[in-house]
Amino acid sequence: MTKAKYIRNVAIVAHIDHGKTTLIDALLQQTQTFRSNEEIQERVMDSFDLERERGITIFAKHTSLQFEEYKINLIDTPGHADFSAEVERVLGMVNSVLLLVDANEGPMPQTRFVLSQALKKGLKPIVVLNKIDRPHANPENALNKTFDLFVELGATDEQLDFKYVYASGLGGFAFLEEGDPRVNMRPLFEAIIEYVPAPSGDEDGPFLMQALTLSYNDFTGRSATGRILQGKIKKGDTIACIDKDGHPTNHKVSLIEGYSGLKKIELKEAFVGDIVSISGIPEVMIGDTLTHPDHLVQLPPIELGDVTISIEILVNDSPFVGQDGKHVTMNKIRERLMREKRSNVSLKIETVEGREDAIRVSGRGELHLSIVIETMRREGFEFSVSKPKVILREIDGETCEPFEVAHIEVPEESSGIVIEELARRKGEMRMMSTNEHKITTLEFLIPTRGLMGYRSEFLTATKGEGILTSVFDSFMPMKGEIPGRKRGSLISNAQGKCTGYSLFNLQDRGSFFVDPTIEVYEGMIVGEHNRANDLVINPVKGKQLTNVRASGSDENIILAPPRKLNLEQAIDFIQDDELIEVTPRHIRLRKMYLTEAERKRPPKK
Repeated sequence: MTKAKYIRNVAIVAHIDHGKTTLIDALLQQTQTFRSNEEIQERVMDSFDLERERGITIFAKHTSLQFEEYKINLIDTPGHADFSAEVERVLGMVNSVLLLVDANEGPMPQTRFVLSQALKKGLKPIVVLNKIDRPHANPENALNKTFDLFVELGATDEQLDFKYVYASGLGGFAFLEEGDPRVNMRPLFEAIIEYVPAPSGDEDGPFLMQALTLSYNDFTGRSATGRILQGKIKKGDTIACIDKDGHPTNHKVSLIEGYSGLKKIELKEAFVGDIVSISGIPEVMIGDTLTHPDHLVQLPPIELGDVTISIEILVNDSPFVGQDGKHVTMNKIRERLMREKRSNVSLKIETVEGREDAIRVSGRGELHLSIVIETMRREGFEFSVSKPKVILREIDGETCEPFEVAHIEVPEESSGIVIEELARRKGEMRMMSTNEHKITTLEFLIPTRGLMGYRSEFLTATKGEGILTSVFDSFMPMKGEIPGRKRGSLISNAQGKCTGYSLFNLQDRGSFFVDPTIEVYEGMIVGEHNRANDLVINPVKGKQLTNVRASGSDENIILAPPRKLNLEQAIDFIQDDELIEVTPRHIRLRKMYLTEAERKRPPKK
């Protein structure tokens, strides 16, 4: 039996790209979690393909480390604002957090979000100043900024007296004081054992747990994960599940799973303090209380975060439909989205009134929704996606929209153009400062509408050197109209293969998204016009051949390389009358109505 006093439950939280997952790699390696001959890939916790490609953590993941006689349950949390709901719930399972701060950058916007959540729950963080071996590391400055952030967020005196450790996830070492040897991660393990409280709870009391995250598979159905707050449980026990309305239903536990290293392992029984996944409750939801049927106790329900934007997913009706995908019908698309909803409960899925060929999907941000779209296309689905729209709410008789706090870092010479554009998009500047490296830091409160479609323009304006992150703030009264894209689209008026001759003669009209020999169809968007209006062009026109060849008359064609848009860039680019055609191998942009005659027809009332 694992005694609670030998358990430490801790989450690792940080701003995106401050090195959480790399640090966990080092901890896993040094506790001999892997066999000596086992081949280990980097960022082993990022098991989802999209996480590995993008270098971000999307789903919270659990691992269990054995350090001497102690079992450390460590949860890697997402660092991106769109997955903040996941972070909030994970904090309910743990007794402390490792707050990772880059020793050069110091705390960042997402650090503020995760830290405020941890402080509200009364947790006392351990601060880890990571990347200490980087050339520009300034740990003293990062520590001072972190302390200031604790004060600003209303930390108690006890929370302000936090323990801090210097570390390098990449170098695989930690130390407590400058001058200490840089050998291994032992100082960090010892800090966790000493400063993270052991889980509390009566080992002999009736079973009690709250479902904090959900997972789903076709064999065991839906599983509820949480920390056992009281008592114990074993396979075959009958437990009660109390939903948010207080209604209890009885269920038999079909499977209990815990973690050993990164592997899920089946447990015969589990005890107070253990973090486990329980199967056998088909309709369990986040926040439901799992308890002993003879001792019904309801824990306070958990509010799921507000969805802020929505897209419509439509059946693909382009001339190229079915060339790539295996699943093209609305029934298949709807079935797949409903399966996603079983585990990804922060998504909202609803039918579109009066339309059989569309389904509305709402989420916490563009990245949240694009991950779902990208996952589906990799599974062989083919469909069209509309421009995202913000979700409006009626509050005290006033129409309100979601606002975000945007944190921006740009070279000083680019700051003027960024401030001007965000002001045009109804942003309100809250803070501005420039450091000794001539990097300007800006903070804006801006409607979510104002940020939509801006990120690619921002990268162009800052020559790729700017950093823009944002966190949902609240719903506030709606601002006025926000100007959209400044340039129109180049639209094909014919079907066939693009020719170098035609693209060469048209390239002074704008920038292209297509190469020569790429197949296009009428109504497909092949580029961005230099002017504000849309322009219909013929990219498939070939050179008229004659039987007379004059010396030197054939010119050498030099084409500018096309802009290849990924899914997020395509979502940013499109306007209300445009769609993205998503297939397993292609992302195409198109007009909602493919022929020019349809586009000119007055809209139906």
